Amino acid sequence: MTRTRVGAPALTAALVTAGGLLTATPASAACASPVWTAQYFGNATFSGTPKLTACDSAIAENYGSGDPAGVTLPNDNFSVRWSLTRDFGSGGPFRLSAATQDGMRVYIDGERKIDLWKNVSTTTRKTVDLTLSAGKHTIRVDYVAWTGVANAAFTYTPRTEATVDTVKPLAPTGLTAAYDKATAKTTLRWAANKEVDLAGYRVYRRLSATSWAKVSGSSLLTSPSFVDAPPATGQTFLYEVRAVDKAGRESTGSPDVIATTVDRTGPAAPTSLTVVSDAWWATLNWQAVGDAAKYEVYAASAATGPFELLGTTTKTSYQTGAPVNANQYYRIRGVDALGNTGAYAAVAGDGVDRTPPGSPTGLNSVARPGYTAVYWTAPGGRWFEDFDNGGHYRVYRSPGKTFDPAARTEVTCAEEGSNEASNGGACVDLDMPVNTYVTYAVTAVDPDGNESAYSAPLVVRTGDTVAPGPVTGVKVTPRNDGMLVSWAASPEDDIDEYVVWKGVRQDDGTVKWLGPDTCWEGTSNPLAILCGNLPDGETHVYAMMAKDHWGNTLHPSDPKVTVIEATELDVSPSVPVTRDWSLGSLGHNRTATRPSVDWQCTDTARCATVTGYRVSRWNPATKAYEPQHGGLLPADARTWEDATATKGNTYFYTLEAVTAEGAVVGTYPWHTVFLDRV
Repeated sequence: MTRTRVGAPALTAALVTAGGLLTATPASAACASPVWTAQYFGNATFSGTPKLTACDSAIAENYGSGDPAGVTLPNDNFSVRWSLTRDFGSGGPFRLSAATQDGMRVYIDGERKIDLWKNVSTTTRKTVDLTLSAGKHTIRVDYVAWTGVANAAFTYTPRTEATVDTVKPLAPTGLTAAYDKATAKTTLRWAANKEVDLAGYRVYRRLSATSWAKVSGSSLLTSPSFVDAPPATGQTFLYEVRAVDKAGRESTGSPDVIATTVDRTGPAAPTSLTVVSDAWWATLNWQAVGDAAKYEVYAASAATGPFELLGTTTKTSYQTGAPVNANQYYRIRGVDALGNTGAYAAVAGDGVDRTPPGSPTGLNSVARPGYTAVYWTAPGGRWFEDFDNGGHYRVYRSPGKTFDPAARTEVTCAEEGSNEASNGGACVDLDMPVNTYVTYAVTAVDPDGNESAYSAPLVVRTGDTVAPGPVTGVKVTPRNDGMLVSWAASPEDDIDEYVVWKGVRQDDGTVKWLGPDTCWEGTSNPLAILCGNLPDGETHVYAMMAKDHWGNTLHPSDPKVTVIEATELDVSPSVPVTRDWSLGSLGHNRTATRPSVDWQCTDTARCATVTGYRVSRWNPATKAYEPQHGGLLPADARTWEDATATKGNTYFYTLEAVTAEGAVVGTYPWHTVFLDRV
């Protein structure tokens, strides 16, 4: 007779399973899940008070022809009822297996799943596959021994074939993390998973912006705790735990917990470390390291050291003096804000200057007939040291408006004035072609012969002594505001300006040139200009000449110059006005936005008689001076502006001081040529 419980006649001890071990429990206490609670009855109907209540870790009974041990029951016609309620976690597929002689019935949550309810002479068996939902379920097994041999066995086991079990476990709960700064380790604990088919656990870790990485090793954890040693970088790590069932399915992660580590980790080694020699200097450059607050720079004359600390820097470059043409070894490491030092990066330099200087900048020029002076700004950096020790410049010239290295000529700079050997940056070119375009570029050359890249090119129109050809298409058009002179553009590309000369035809047909005329340029037409003063019917001779950059121009008497004779319009009034103004100073404006006049009345005796002023304007249509305002201007008026005047006309005005009797005690005539510049 086989029993899976421990009992005593007076006080029955119960067994409780916990992690596969059995512990004793008083008989009066409930059996802890998943241990079965067994009730023994002295009848076949489960009626009355049980003869015994015990805790069984399994249902595997072989009573033979007697009664169960530890309890007095009839040899025949007794019954046993086992029951348990447990949490099945995520549930899933299970197999119920029953073997009995005599009767057995199995219930899940009160629903019958197995029915072997017969008095039999041999053991009968039945297997049922079913799927349990997640959470708690109650299993009850009823057994009756009617006559003869008695035995009972029942198991419920999860089906763990991967093709059958498609339900992954529930995520573990109750995860906590405790970080110990002294040991730099994180202790993780969580509640045991309720899955019946639990195989173990996996622990994952990540930084906030990275993916999860398994840190619990290749084997599954079989207990709900784990000690991790995260990198001591001062960063905050996230943890989660996942359960794994015997079908190999992994649960989702538990709610995350965090652990902030102590920072005992120095920065990574700098990358892309290079050294560039330049005369007596070595320049180290490297890529920034994310958590480095500064960098330490070391040097040694041998690869094995000893290394001497040259200095620290917060930048990603460092310049230091270095022996010329001799090996020097460098190493650099980062230091974070807490003083943790990182790994070294190393590089070696041979002290050979292979670095060209920077290029000269800011090229400019002064071109004159016979020479071109080119100026530039010295390169930056430590060029002054190169220059003081034999550095110099080279000036190149190529024909045309684009610098062509294949067609370049090195310029021999003149001795006069500044020359190419000076650090001031100047060169006088006496050998350039004249009257054409050339392009200059300048380089800097250090004492070791390293030549810089070309400067930005400078296009120069070289000088000459040849006057531009005659201007064509010259027209002179009389207008109410002067003489409009227009012309065709010169085809030459070195023109600075155009000059209009005015002359008078002599009786013998020659022209007496009076010099450049008074003209006003506009903004809308660069090939037209308004010349002359008051259009009063005078006849003059006009000539237009082009002047180049070098001041070369034809004289109007040159036979190649086009000469045009034209007569001004005569816009003068036919009614003469005599000036009779001695009351004080006055003036008028010809260049204001409107014609205007201002005056003073300082003759005390005569000005006392003035009661107002009148401004009149000549009307060519009526051939009369007409007042420009109603009534008189006030006696204290001292200025007036013509608001109705339009550009392109010449206006004639009179200003009269008038007494109360209407007498005029002062008259001032003036005119304004109100220009309409083109």
